[in-house]
Amino acid sequence: MSDQTTDWYGPETATFGDRVAGAREAAGLSQSQLARALGVKKTTLLGWEDDISEPRANKLQMMAGVLNVSITWLLTGEGEGATAPDGEEEVRPDLVAYLSELHEIREAMRANAERAARLEKRMRRALKEQEPV
Repeated sequence: MSDQTTDWYGPETATFGDRVAGAREAAGLSQSQLARALGVKKTTLLGWEDDISEPRANKLQMMAGVLNVSITWLLTGEGEGATAPDGEEEVRPDLVAYLSELHEIREAMRANAERAARLEKRMRRALKEQEPV
């Protein structure tokens, strides 16, 4: 990997929030400016950039237009999107491995949180259906 340039915003090295922040910076917009352009609070945009929450489809479409990137690129890192930050095209292979591992951990945590929510829902349903003793 040392002879190749790293896909800075690809699915193995970046999250949705990373791509939003990168595209915003490439467009020369502050967080406040992008939030205003999208009609959302700055805290909402911060949640998206920090991967705490995700925008609804209409805001995602608006964001892609404002940032001049494709929706697919925002979601997956593939397609038309922002270029890597200046001077940062080369990333040490060990750092790429760390980013990849963090991405895997985050995905596993998200999957486990969804699994726990489904189990909790089934448990609540079962408790409601349980006959009183």
